[in-house]
Amino acid sequence: MQFKQLADWLQHLETAHPVGIDIGLGRIGKVREALGLRFDCPVFTVGGTNGKGSTCAMLEAVLLAAGYKVGCHTSPHLLAFNERARIGGKSVADEVLLPHFEAVEAARVAAGAAESGAPVSLTYFEFTALAIMHLFAASGLDSVILEVGLGGRLDAVNIVDADCAIVTSIDIDHAAYLGDTREKIGFEKAGIFRTGYPAICSDPVVPQSLIDHATEIGADLWLMGRDFNCQGDKQQWAWAGRGRRYAGLCYPALRGANQLLNTSGVIAALSAMRLQLPVSAQHIRNGLAWVELPGRFQTLAGRPTVILDVAHNPHAAAALGQNLENMGFFPYTHAVLGVMRDKDLAGILRHLTDKIDHWHLCDLPTPRAAKAEEIEQALRVAGFKESPDASITRYPDPTAAFSGAAGRAGENDRILVFGSFYTVAGVMGYRKSKAH
Repeated sequence: MQFKQLADWLQHLETAHPVGIDIGLGRIGKVREALGLRFDCPVFTVGGTNGKGSTCAMLEAVLLAAGYKVGCHTSPHLLAFNERARIGGKSVADEVLLPHFEAVEAARVAAGAAESGAPVSLTYFEFTALAIMHLFAASGLDSVILEVGLGGRLDAVNIVDADCAIVTSIDIDHAAYLGDTREKIGFEKAGIFRTGYPAICSDPVVPQSLIDHATEIGADLWLMGRDFNCQGDKQQWAWAGRGRRYAGLCYPALRGANQLLNTSGVIAALSAMRLQLPVSAQHIRNGLAWVELPGRFQTLAGRPTVILDVAHNPHAAAALGQNLENMGFFPYTHAVLGVMRDKDLAGILRHLTDKIDHWHLCDLPTPRAAKAEEIEQALRVAGFKESPDASITRYPDPTAAFSGAAGRAGENDRILVFGSFYTVAGVMGYRKSKAH
């Protein structure tokens, strides 16, 4: 099957595989072999519960500041699929991606024929990840950064052996696939580690399962608080680890209480890879100053203040709550929230119920999403009570919810848009259309 437009490929892939999530490396491994996929440059693989996107963005920014040609694959996207594939810091164009979609299609057909069967079936993420990796392998890059989609051990990007693996944070999310404890999830995340290669963990409270797995396979494990650490004041901070120290560092342009932990993991990874990809202290400073990542505690210009954050699990919600408190005083805080039904909604709301005055709850355009009525019920169970200064309103989509919040908020208030990528993307798209 062949399509002439990227949009047609993506529409086809939405329903081509029986289920959206089908973890395991058997099917994709066969297609990778048929593709002959291999990299001639260092590969960083980034996994974790939260902080993966920020870590990828900062690692990419520092390497770009050092003059390297970098390919970066992240997911999901907010407004356009092409955000998932960046080369040189820029999203690649449709026409650049198309030949690699065709190559993956040919490879899955060939892999199936080799077993005298039908073409190998791939999920949306597996197919697109292969296409993006195939593009990167053919682009003469100095380094490649791959973000894990779900878990680590059985995730599609784990078909590539990382020269340096980073696990950002470990908490409970996707429990149906990864386990219901940090120890079980830690083991799954550690699956991206490789024997003899740097394995970085920037979570300050690391599960023993991750340490045990790294030890068992002989990975070069770097732990926050043991092999590297950071300290700072309001103006600047310093990093130290394994005989190296960087002082007088600026705080990363990405806002948020957890970004220093993510940044420390990035510098640890760069230190571990300094022989293959040397960077200077100034490259680190420039990269941290220039880095951008939409939707991660992103504060937009104008009044009322608008904050976009894709926090969709309790761990991320706790960080978001702390970030909101650190912002200072606002007369009222409005929240636009839409979230998937399989998320720990009670756990998310536990960290935010007392920080929001007016809730604007929305449905989302996917059957996986919780209905606004379900979110409202969870809010009431969490103890939120309506009053003249506290309210709950339901809407059919994120655009309507944001319009409702904007219509009620005063210029000194703030509007938080959070939850699913669908929620943040819906509001971003709406604001973009209004700006033109």
